[in-house]
Amino acid sequence: MIARALRHLRAHPVSSSFAATLVLTSLVCGTLWRAHPRWLAASPAAIADGRWWTPFTALLVPDSLIELILTLLLILTVLAYSERLLGTVTSVLLIVGTGVLGTLAGIGTQALAASQGAVWARTAEPVLDPAIGVVGAIMAASAFAPALWRRRIRLLGFSLLLMFALYGGDVDSVYRLFSAVIGVFVGMVLARRVRHPLWHRSSYGEVRALVAAAVAVTGLGPLIVLITGVGVGPLSPVIAGFRGTGVDAILTRCAAQLSDRCVAGLGFGTWSLLSSLAPVLLSLIAAMGVRAGRRAGWILALFVNVGSAALIGVSLGMDDLRHPAEIVAIDRAFPGFAVVALLVPIAMAAVLLATRRRFAVRAEGSAVRRFAVTLSVSAASALVVGVVVVLLSGGDIGFALLDSLRRLLPAGFTHGHPHTHFGGAAPLVRHLIGVLFWIVTAFALVRLLRAPAIGASVDESDRHRALLHAHSGTLGFLGTWEGSRHWFTPDGGGAMAYRVISGIAIAVADPVGADAAATVRGFVDFCDRQGWMPVLYSVHDETLPVTRALGWTEIPVGEETVVPLEGFGLEGRSWAKVRQPYRRGERDGLRAEWTRWRDLPAALSAQLEALSEHWIAEKALPEMGFTLGGLDELKDPDVALMLAIGPDGGLQAVTSWLPVWEGGERVGWTLDFMRRADDAMPGVMEFLLASAALRMQGEGLAVMSLSGAPLAQTGEIGDGTMSELLSWLGRVLEPAYGFRSLLQFKAKFNPEYRPLYMAYPDPGRLPAIGLALARAYLPHVTASEYLALARTLRR
Repeated sequence: MIARALRHLRAHPVSSSFAATLVLTSLVCGTLWRAHPRWLAASPAAIADGRWWTPFTALLVPDSLIELILTLLLILTVLAYSERLLGTVTSVLLIVGTGVLGTLAGIGTQALAASQGAVWARTAEPVLDPAIGVVGAIMAASAFAPALWRRRIRLLGFSLLLMFALYGGDVDSVYRLFSAVIGVFVGMVLARRVRHPLWHRSSYGEVRALVAAAVAVTGLGPLIVLITGVGVGPLSPVIAGFRGTGVDAILTRCAAQLSDRCVAGLGFGTWSLLSSLAPVLLSLIAAMGVRAGRRAGWILALFVNVGSAALIGVSLGMDDLRHPAEIVAIDRAFPGFAVVALLVPIAMAAVLLATRRRFAVRAEGSAVRRFAVTLSVSAASALVVGVVVVLLSGGDIGFALLDSLRRLLPAGFTHGHPHTHFGGAAPLVRHLIGVLFWIVTAFALVRLLRAPAIGASVDESDRHRALLHAHSGTLGFLGTWEGSRHWFTPDGGGAMAYRVISGIAIAVADPVGADAAATVRGFVDFCDRQGWMPVLYSVHDETLPVTRALGWTEIPVGEETVVPLEGFGLEGRSWAKVRQPYRRGERDGLRAEWTRWRDLPAALSAQLEALSEHWIAEKALPEMGFTLGGLDELKDPDVALMLAIGPDGGLQAVTSWLPVWEGGERVGWTLDFMRRADDAMPGVMEFLLASAALRMQGEGLAVMSLSGAPLAQTGEIGDGTMSELLSWLGRVLEPAYGFRSLLQFKAKFNPEYRPLYMAYPDPGRLPAIGLALARAYLPHVTASEYLALARTLRR
């Protein structure tokens, strides 16, 4: 471990040297034991006094032990990564340049704000903060990062910086924010030769992760004030008002000389803290649900943000709702904060509404009903107990109802009636009502977010997977993917995986089970009872006699390429296009690794995610699904991965493989996911597929399927109007998705070609079937994505 740490330090000389410098300056200047060398610190007063060097020296001395630890962690991780992107000299220049410019911009803004009476500007201490330059360099380096990390660094970085500036209000946060903005623009100038589109597409999983991070960060912002009691930022009065303690003292004791020390000295009670933590807790639970794509998590996040905006607005507009009206009083003392306070939750709500299509995973009806009952009983109990306590204390029924409702709101809304005396255990009970209600609600929400999703019954999925072990065919495993439902024959010996779109039940791949005819007929009867039209998609020749007996029509929709492994080898002229890149990869130190997602080291899984997201982000086209797997499908424990790892340990390409079972034994694998890095070795995919084939052959397996390419065949796609339409569609979509090029690539492996068909009962419903298939492949496509696709097709 020590040797590894030393290698890391040698590989990142700027980060290592800067970290050592900060430890040394902390010791020399005494900031570790709370000394504050003002002659090194930056501020408007320092510049006015002629200490011109302070914008530079402020970047070299941490203000405290906590700041030193946090800055060292940032330097040795994110800055070290940035150093690899920027190089040694550029890293040094950017740390100093963005730090000094950010400090000067912050000093100018602080002086201007102080002249206008801004509290944070008037009360700020002189700044010592090396993170100012570090943040600027990181943001500049993000311009050179892959699309995935560029997006994550900027979104998460600015979210955190803004929350600290808006809630904490310390001048260090403002300086860091300016440095980050300058760093982004400097990075864009330096990377001007690297053409990046302004907007990068994200996978559904990445959108969920980014929105979840934003929800969590905006929810954690108030925690800065609630936990520390410190905060003079534009939004800190909101938290002070919500917690309902010390606001009058803030206005009377601290208005003339408001500072973080004054506010921290006031403190607030335990019950106020617990009550005010409810919005924070709900935000974190919502972020958990949003990350999983849950519709309930999305609704909760929207509710929290809209509710926060509504509480602030109601507090400003209705003085008689609050006793005393803290937010109203604060707004009068510090005009204009309410506008900023309202913008944050409104902006977050707008983001949630814009991305709502990404959160479509719904819990089963029983879980929703259970949550509704729990919430109703909990709320009713809280209201009844609250009313009884107030009535027993001599209050009137009107106040009792209003007070009970306020118990469920943050502490600032829970002040008692001035003419009502609460004695005995009444104060404790009144405090507990809201706290217990939100604890019960939090547990109920977590249970709802963990409930099985509609159409994703664990029992059905396990039964279907067990049948696949008996006979899966080369494409049967597609039926295990998210979004698939499963129908079983009465005896449980056969199954169909399907999804219903606009009244059309699209079954994917051949029927599972020994009796295909009985399975298909049973599925057709089942669909008829449900009022759906059945369609069999991506089936082989073996299934067509069954559908023809039903009087159905079929058309080819693609072609599967299958490589027999018996006698497989790379010798001979026909294998030259595969043999040459395979031998080159061996010669150049390329390593093929067969593994599972669960066995990947953290570094490799991060590289794989980054590679996939970069591939998606660089395209102006929507990611397809249905019979084309994505990153989520890689995580199935039955799915294998073949990775191409360079001599430097970097991931150059990845393929995923779906199992093919027969009689309880694995007899082969089917190719699904394919991604390669931009700087990968030419021919890396040929190297990976050849390595996979040789491995499978060594295990005694019979078949390697390279899967099918939609709308692509070696010959013509049949006769008739619909066939001509599909042939035309395949040609038109080629610039966008390259299905025909993919089929040509697979031809290098001398495969056997197996046509794939779509069988359907009613030719008059073909337009509806086509629309349903489009929605299956592009379930969340938007109008802008259709326009992007159209622009691509015109080229």
